[in-house]
Amino acid sequence: MAETAKKGLVMVYTGEGKGKTTAAVGQALRALGHGFRVYMIHFMKGRDYGEFLAAEKLPHLVVDRAGRDSFVKRDHPDPVDMELARDGFDRAGRAVRSGQYDLVVLDEIIVAVDFGLIPEAELLELIEEKPPGVDLVLTGRGATPELVKRADLVSEVLMIKHHYQKGVPGRKGIEY
Repeated sequence: MAETAKKGLVMVYTGEGKGKTTAAVGQALRALGHGFRVYMIHFMKGRDYGEFLAAEKLPHLVVDRAGRDSFVKRDHPDPVDMELARDGFDRAGRAVRSGQYDLVVLDEIIVAVDFGLIPEAELLELIEEKPPGVDLVLTGRGATPELVKRADLVSEVLMIKHHYQKGVPGRKGIEY
């Protein structure tokens, strides 16, 4: 039992609905409440999300970003988006392997893989190389069957209804 408890988990939040990042932030907050050290990196996001602002007030939480505040073209990503994702993935890998963090959150990494910014093989390799005591959270739409197979937990967030459908724009504190 003790050996199983020490095994770091790989948790995936995927699906078309809103709430994947919110679930990951909730997981991070729960870990922080128990004194865990948390590193979170946002791929393909450059805006000052609430998580960045809160991180300044929470000890043991490092929030990083690997993107800019503009949409990435799926079929023709800008070279700067490729470079930001690559650099972010390198930082994320160092965080996972460093021994400094108990929980590492790679927000929107699944989308970065889907858009070709990060090769899936490299993400799968990072999962395999993850030290046993590190929990890893991966978020984003479109988790592949291979990623689902390797994860210990997979939650799919469904979109049943969204306020965007009624023309309500994104709001501070809700979407970012």
